[in-house]
Amino acid sequence: MKRTHARRAIPLFCLFLLSSLLLSACGTQGESSIPQDRPIEVTATTGMVGDIVKNVGGDRVKVTTLMGPGVDPHLYKASQGDINKLNHANMIFYNGLHLEGKMTDILKKIGEEKPVTAVADDIDKSRLLTSSGQADPHIWFDVNLWMEAVTNAEKALAKADPKHRADYEKRAENYISKLEHLDRYAKKEIQSIPDERRVLVTAHDAFGYFGQAYDIEVVGLQGLSTASEYGLRDVQRIVNLLTERKIKAVFVESSVPKRSIQAVVKGTEKKGHSIQIGGELFSDAMGEAGTKEGTYIGMVRHNVDTIVSALK
Repeated sequence: MKRTHARRAIPLFCLFLLSSLLLSACGTQGESSIPQDRPIEVTATTGMVGDIVKNVGGDRVKVTTLMGPGVDPHLYKASQGDINKLNHANMIFYNGLHLEGKMTDILKKIGEEKPVTAVADDIDKSRLLTSSGQADPHIWFDVNLWMEAVTNAEKALAKADPKHRADYEKRAENYISKLEHLDRYAKKEIQSIPDERRVLVTAHDAFGYFGQAYDIEVVGLQGLSTASEYGLRDVQRIVNLLTERKIKAVFVESSVPKRSIQAVVKGTEKKGHSIQIGGELFSDAMGEAGTKEGTYIGMVRHNVDTIVSALK
């Protein structure tokens, strides 16, 4: 999996200054209006959010995604080029629940001048998982919950572009139908893993919704955000769990360095327990464009199939 190399980032206060200046120009030039004679220019933060807009918007949208394959949104720093993409967009979509970190403040500021939608904002708060008082932003791992994000995106597009409301509603309905099938597939496949082996160990705690939705125990080395540090105590905690319960596989993530899980594997070996890396999962980023894993549905199916193959 390719990783994004270090990029030139600009300080947050500079981003605020740039966004204010660009927004001022945007307001005078009228670039934030929704065009009727060409596709709507949409900028999405993550691949998962961009995938929703593509499926619901169809040929009415042209989507640019800021965070590509292998990019960790928790640690992402916006560049001046990103600000330009946000400025020239007619609409902006992002996940919300602080997945995008410090970029959230910039997005809310830009929202004063053009339609900006956090697809997680209107999801029933009772359905959200929390840790230390913070909502878990990884809602796409519960396919049923992600359907609400689809509906929120459809409403935002229809509000901004009411002339094509019926088209958005139809495409959203068709896409949700596919997600319902995906949800059933995930439940069936995960349930095929014997109870005592149904434990998913990953680098960070991104799969909480997945565990709750599909009845699999989830253990993460790091917390909800990869910005949190892990130490020897965390590694030892996972090593003890794997050894005591004779778990045979752990998983790496495409957007998280593999060294943390490799430390766990070495730790279990020292305790005389053989363990393997069961495969690479897509957690905070989808796969390469043009591949099955480069779509939300393909990404989820890949994860399910990889987990089942390794644990079953």
